[in-house]
This record gives sequence, C-alpha cells and structure tokens, in this order.
Amino acid sequence: MSSVARSVHLVAVWLFVACCIVQVFLAGLGVFDKPAQFEVHRNFGYTFGLLVFVILVAAIVGGLGRRQVGLAALLVVLFILQSVFVAFRASAPAIAALHPVNGFLIIGVAIVSGWAAWAARRALSTT
Repeated sequence: MSSVARSVHLVAVWLFVACCIVQVFLAGLGVFDKPAQFEVHRNFGYTFGLLVFVILVAAIVGGLGRRQVGLAALLVVLFILQSVFVAFRASAPAIAALHPVNGFLIIGVAIVSGWAAWAARRALSTT
C-alpha cells in the first residue's frame, strides 16, 4: 500500500506543478487577451486544487516522512491562501496583490516536493 501511495504522491506532485504552469498561462490570457479568461483561471484553480489533498494523503499513507508531509501540508495552506488573497481585492488591494507572489511560492514548494519525492523513489530503487 505504501509503495502505491508513494507513486500516487510522485505523480500527483508533478501533475500539480504542470497544472500550476497552465494556471499562470490562463492568468496571462486574462491580462493580455480577454478579462473573461480570468473565470477560466479561477475555475481551473479550484479544480486542480483538489490535488493538494491527494498529495497530502499520499504523503501520509506512503510514510514519506516529516519533510514530505510538511511540504504537502504547506501546499494545502498556501493553496487556501490563494482564495483568501483574492477576497481582499476590493477592501485591501495590497493584500490581494500577494496572490501572484503566493502562486509562485506554491510552484516552488511543489517543485521542491517533487524533486524530493523523485530522489526518495530513486534511493528506494537502488537498495
């Protein structure tokens, strides 16, 4: 069971990274093409956001250790903050402006998690 969870974690993390890159593209469409594209950006974000919970559960079930579970939990928190920042758009634009910064932080944490998961998988396969 734990080897399946480790594989699910690895795939989910890298799929999440790919979705984040698509998400940045969709935001760009909203800026440079049509503002209505922000709706696609928002909806896609809510859809692929479910992956953060898959990543967290797979890290726990896979016994990936405190670092990976911690990174997964951090992804959940950062992802939730994305919506919180947007909610401040009208009342506190300076706080809302943290939305894209947090988005890049999410990508960075996901990449670190993906590389760590990949390294752990390689270490297990050589033993």
